[in-house]
Amino acid sequence: MEQETKTFVLVHGTAHGGWCWVRVAERLRALGHSVFTPTLTGVGERSHLMSADINLDTHITDVVNVIKWEGLSDIVLCGHSYGGWVISGVVEQVPETISSIVYLDAFMPEDGDKGTDTQSEDSRKAVEKAFAAGEFSRDAGSAAKYGLVGEDLAWVDSKLTPQPIGVSLQPIQLTGARDRVAKKSFILSTAYNNPPFVASYNECKSAPSWRVFDLPCHHYIMVEMPDELTEILIKVS
Repeated sequence: MEQETKTFVLVHGTAHGGWCWVRVAERLRALGHSVFTPTLTGVGERSHLMSADINLDTHITDVVNVIKWEGLSDIVLCGHSYGGWVISGVVEQVPETISSIVYLDAFMPEDGDKGTDTQSEDSRKAVEKAFAAGEFSRDAGSAAKYGLVGEDLAWVDSKLTPQPIGVSLQPIQLTGARDRVAKKSFILSTAYNNPPFVASYNECKSAPSWRVFDLPCHHYIMVEMPDELTEILIKVS
């Protein structure tokens, strides 16, 4: 029996780019699935587009336009970390195209929230400092703070770029489209334990319409455990 192929749209987090999904994307494609890993405006290979005009709507539109122009449907939409903000906005605009939504160690904002409401104290202070100085981005720092070591750390750190601060300052507008998606999942990294992620995981765990998973690794699940993550993504598709 031929395996059913799926379409995955994988959205990266702060200061990253589509590059961070390479290990998972390779595995999914090897199984015959279609995979899209858009890079958000102002970071990664699109870092030359950094500007004061970038806000959360910009990043939501980045992904919505990939879906529209590629003619995608029946999508598994996955967001990592900050990417949870982006996918929450995407599902509001093109809900009919999304069959499964996945929060991968990610923020799950509520209507009216903005990034500085839920960021770590260090990230919030970095945004506030940049804003006060009239700058429109903040340094990425090192992925060492998320538990990466060795060659993985060197690889990730070599790719990180400053993050536009406008995405943390704009409140998100949500009407509950996320909750109307047929398949909903949250994946937690148990070695990172970021309080907002743990809280969302526990909330989803108590909700009958959500599936939850946990993996024994740090925040970079797609780097540390690509085999296990690929298996889960296929399972929730």
